[in-house]
Order: sequence, then C-alpha cells, then structure tokens
Amino acid sequence: MSTTSKTVIAIGGLLALAIAYWLISPLFIDNEVDEAFPLSAQADVPDDMTQEEVEAEMEAAAGSDVEEVEAMPAGDPVATVQGAFAGADAAHQGQGDATIYDLGDGSHVLRFEDFEVTNGPDLHVYLAPLDANGVPSLESGAVDLGQLKGNIGDQNYTIPADFDLDQPLGVVIYCQPFHVTFATAALS
Repeated sequence: MSTTSKTVIAIGGLLALAIAYWLISPLFIDNEVDEAFPLSAQADVPDDMTQEEVEAEMEAAAGSDVEEVEAMPAGDPVATVQGAFAGADAAHQGQGDATIYDLGDGSHVLRFEDFEVTNGPDLHVYLAPLDANGVPSLESGAVDLGQLKGNIGDQNYTIPADFDLDQPLGVVIYCQPFHVTFATAALS
C-alpha cells in the first residue's frame, strides 16, 4: 500500500471519528441552562435593537446604581397555555413544563421550567399545531424557534409575532440530523 493511500485512509478515519463523536457525545454530556424569565418582557423594543440586545442592556443596568426610576408598564405577563413534556419513546425521554406567556405588548414567549430531555445532536424547539390525536405535528404549520439552549434547565424562546397562537398547539424537541422527535408537550 502506498504512502498516499495510507494518508487518505488515516484522514478518512480521523474524519469518521470526529463525526461519530459529534453524533454520539450528546448522549453522554448534559448541557444545563438556567435562564430567568426575560427582564425585557414588558420593554418596548426599539426598531434598531433585538429582544436579546434589550435583555443584555437591562441585565447590565440591573447590576448598576440607578438614580432615577421610571414607572414600569402596568400588567404582568400572563400564562395563556401550558403543558407537560413526555418522552417520544423509551430511548428519548423528556419531562418538565412548557408555558406560553403573553407579555402584554403583543409579544409572546415560550418558557420551559424544570425541563430535562435526553440530549442529542442538533436538537431544535418547534411550536406546532396538534394533529387529530392531540399530538404536536411538524407536518404543517410548525415554526422552528431555534436550537435547544440546553437539555436541562429553565429557558425562554421568543415566538414570532406572525405565528397563529389561536389554534391547539404543542411543543416538539426534534433532532434535525436524524429527523427524530425526542419529546413533546401538548399545550392547553
């Protein structure tokens, strides 16, 4: 066997090991998060800023001395629907609560509390309509709220303003590479 062939095989083997590690390691590594309920839940977000930028500025201001305090807008966030997570099967388990909050300014946030799910590669959070059996379905009308921030802990996801919340909904934790559902929560 030539040196070139050995080099190609070695590089291929290293690449295969890297891919295998990326796919398998989440099963043995937990990623914990602990997000507080958004400080900016009642804030007016300027057109030139994102919700995350407003949140960062509010967190920085919370740690500094404040000379003048303006009155906060009236009304607290209101939980509109909630549900409990359940695993999809024996290998993919999930638990905890999912709640959609109306923030009082027309925006909504999906919050997970006491959340835990089997970890996996490239897990995403979907808000999805319920099918005829009352199970969240990704078949039509689902929205990807982004990559799961952690497989353990409290976390928040902003719901797009144009998403129809006036339908029976559920949450799906979904593995993108393998097209596998890890956990679901029907909301009511």
